[in-house]
Amino acid sequence: MQRKKLDEGVFIRDASGKYATARPATEAELIAQAAAILETRQRGKALSSPADSREFLRLRLAPLEHEVFAALFLDTRHRVIEFEIMFTGTIDGASVHPREVVKAALRHNAAAVIFSHNHPSGVVDPSRSDESLTRRLKDALGLIDVRVLDHIIVGTEGTMSFAERGLL
Repeated sequence: MQRKKLDEGVFIRDASGKYATARPATEAELIAQAAAILETRQRGKALSSPADSREFLRLRLAPLEHEVFAALFLDTRHRVIEFEIMFTGTIDGASVHPREVVKAALRHNAAAVIFSHNHPSGVVDPSRSDESLTRRLKDALGLIDVRVLDHIIVGTEGTMSFAERGLL
């Protein structure tokens, strides 16, 4: 057996690839571990559809009780380079700084990005500030030739894609 440290806690993985907890785990910890495993599997894979992106982001962000803003940094073939929670806020908002987003895109050498944030209220309708922020980020990243493919809002009621709604 090998020990594998994930986001929260130590899990033991046997030779057949099955995991067991080294200590009792809460439901939230199990979900976090599953999301971490999914993220590891997704790294280097292409996100071939908005549904792939939505499912990946829903698992990571829906259970959170505070708002976060995250980015999926992608290469030229839309393979995942990195998933990064960039800003953490309160129950109803997070401050996002375009300068920091541009710096992260350059640090990861990204060709494209998919933004996401959660709405702890569960409602996935975009606010005017969500739409304005997305335009500002798209303009800023356009200056360094990084394409914004989507901005996905995640809630307990589902997800909403800016690209699918024609908001990009």
